[in-house]
Amino acid sequence: MNIDFSKNTDGLIPAIIQDSETKTVLMLGFMNAEAYQKTVDTKKVTFYSRTKQRLWTKGEESGNFLNLIDIKNDCDNDTLLIQVKPEGPTCHKGTDTCWADENKADYGFISNLEDTIELRRENADSEKSYVASLFKLGINKIAQKVGEEAIEVVIEAKDDNDDLFLSESADLLFHYLILLQAKGFKLNDVVEVLKSRQK
Repeated sequence: MNIDFSKNTDGLIPAIIQDSETKTVLMLGFMNAEAYQKTVDTKKVTFYSRTKQRLWTKGEESGNFLNLIDIKNDCDNDTLLIQVKPEGPTCHKGTDTCWADENKADYGFISNLEDTIELRRENADSEKSYVASLFKLGINKIAQKVGEEAIEVVIEAKDDNDDLFLSESADLLFHYLILLQAKGFKLNDVVEVLKSRQK
């Protein structure tokens, strides 16, 4: 890997630390050539501490190591993206990230939809909110809706109308997310089961 440590007069380049699974950015540190090499050799992320004026392996005091998974160099060869598996919180203040964000899997729109479902379940008027009304009717009604939508998906899969197939698929996914929450789970719980089956 061709890394240009000479671009800055102090020989340091930024190293962005990202969780390899959740893709959450955990922190930003700086590396010189020696810190980079130690990171590669030990598989524990090591920085050059500008405060301590020495190499500093993250976790050397706290035990919250950043285990190296992968390193990517940017297009100018002067910034690293380092993917890790963290042991414990990353920030010295005890938070998952140095921006106090929770380090959890984020599925973009789907995660936002899950949050909306949760909000409707907890706060919405069941006479005005479809989601709240389903939760009020209980698990049997929600499970029935998932079954109905699954049948609709099967029917449309055998037809040639892609728009209807996608529409029914969206209905099925939506009601399945509701069913998951009715059972006390979220999509990531299912993802973890799938991961455990990976060989």
